[in-house]
Formats: sequence, structure tokens, C-alpha cells
Amino acid sequence: MKMLALLAVSVAALGSTNAFAQGKTRAQVYQELIEAQQNGLNYITDASYPEVSPAFEGTVAYLKKQALEKAQAANKIAKAASDAAVPGN
Repeated sequence: MKMLALLAVSVAALGSTNAFAQGKTRAQVYQELIEAQQNGLNYITDASYPEVSPAFEGTVAYLKKQALEKAQAANKIAKAASDAAVPGN
């Protein structure tokens, strides 16, 4: 029984050092998740991190396209407002 517990602790210790070998801190990973959610990527699961789960790839592609179109429309409106506000353009 003690041998099994020792083996489990050893495996856990080796697994945790492997996470640090990637060079990211917990805070960096947390910030990446926040940014992904802000960009509409709510479809990242524990099993798929940092990539999107294959089950949601189509949805994510659609949401990215929609966000891009919205940003382009906002840029056109901002440019038109800027051009109207500055005489001579």
C-alpha cells in the first residue's frame, strides 16, 4: 500500500515538473484563457487546451468570421466619421 502511494506521488511530481518545462506560469496560462474567451473562443476544454476542441471547430471559425466582419464595419464607420470631422479629406 505504501509502495503504491509512493509511486503515485512520484508520478504526480514528474507530471508537475513537465508542466513547468513548457516555460509558462499559471498566471500566463490563465491570461491566455481570458484572452481566448474575450475573442469568442469559449470552446476550449481541458482536453483540448490550448487548441479548440475538434467538436467546436466549425462554430469557432464562424464566430471568428463574424467578429472580423464586425470589426471591419466598425473601422469603416470610424473612418467615415473621421473623414467627415476633418475638412479637406
